[in-house]
Amino acid sequence: MNRRHFISNAMRAAVTGSLVAAGPPLLTDQMSRSPMKTASSHVFQSSGHDLNRHRFGVNYTPTKNWWFCWNEWNADPIKRDLDGIAFVGADHMRILLIWPYFQPNPTWISSVHLERLDQLLTLMGERNLDAVVTVFTGQLSGWFFLPPFNQAGSAFYTDDAMWTSQELFMRQLARVMGSHKNIIGFDIGNEINTCWSTEPRIGDLWMAKMFSLMKTVYPEGVNVNGVDEAPWLESTTFSPQALAALPMPTTHCYPYWSGALKYGDPMDPPSIKLLAAMATLVRSYANDARKPVWAEEFNTCIESMTEKQQAEWLEKAVLAAIDSGVSWFTYWDSNDVDRKFKFNSLEYSLGLLTNGGRVKEQGRVFKQLADSHRGKPVIFPTQPIPPPPVHPTHDTSWQWMLDWMGWKPTSSGKNG
Repeated sequence: MNRRHFISNAMRAAVTGSLVAAGPPLLTDQMSRSPMKTASSHVFQSSGHDLNRHRFGVNYTPTKNWWFCWNEWNADPIKRDLDGIAFVGADHMRILLIWPYFQPNPTWISSVHLERLDQLLTLMGERNLDAVVTVFTGQLSGWFFLPPFNQAGSAFYTDDAMWTSQELFMRQLARVMGSHKNIIGFDIGNEINTCWSTEPRIGDLWMAKMFSLMKTVYPEGVNVNGVDEAPWLESTTFSPQALAALPMPTTHCYPYWSGALKYGDPMDPPSIKLLAAMATLVRSYANDARKPVWAEEFNTCIESMTEKQQAEWLEKAVLAAIDSGVSWFTYWDSNDVDRKFKFNSLEYSLGLLTNGGRVKEQGRVFKQLADSHRGKPVIFPTQPIPPPPVHPTHDTSWQWMLDWMGWKPTSSGKNG
């Protein structure tokens, strides 16, 4: 199943209706840890965050009321969540803002929501958790959160009034973030190419303008564009060349959504080496074998896998990525989603911890990986990287990755 098709179908329905619209729980006083702090003089170092030393974090999913919690604020369950996240070895979190909650009008930002962001950043800092703050979300877990003044399609990237509202939001967020020391930087938004699509030449111009703004309002940040896998595999919204030229490109790697299962089983190279192959493809577009790459989202999204199988995949995928020089790892996601909410069923069980706070098998493996590798220098492969696909499509890009893996699937997906 292609995620962009799944999301675009949901988008059509949303636009048609309205443009807005195993162990015990680990919540004890002993859940403290001090993440390794490192420094480096490498050229890619930025504002104290060394891009060439391994980091491990999570995409945060609040257990109490999901990200609807921005409107139903209760700090106590969030504190418990953060204790559990710190316990499993995370040193950072990607936090998802809901754009229309924060900015329901093009000329006004909610001071209440900014105060809640400020409180979340404070709570994270108390637990030695750094934050990457997403902005124009947008699309999240198959749902769309579009502001009332939304301009669809290319107008998101070209309309002057939209830019004015975007700039206002960015400046107000930077003002809040500036009082905290535990900020990694901005993420433009969660896979905004699934929400607002355009030609790459238009998307690239907007992205360059947005990165210039982010650098102006928050110059110390490591700022990224958290696109899904599509712009790396085919021509859509942002060019792979422009994305690869960023100081730290990101990848979102899911065997289920990317199409890896077409070429093998979950424990075969197309799935196990997906993080490694995507990073290599990024470096191919960058023409730089030492380009830092951030696996900003990854999981299998394969609902039928047990905790033990998911943990096995996690270990093999991360170790293969480490061998291929991936710098940072941010797992999707921290906690399972409360089943009282309606989601695609596979979304409910993607956490390192259950919704009640129990550390799952994959959570234990994540902690082992983080404790073993955090802060260690990234070792980049020395073998030459082949040039990128001449005419990138989903199929040609996948063939490029399969060739790099040395995997030749038969019609059944098995290695032939």
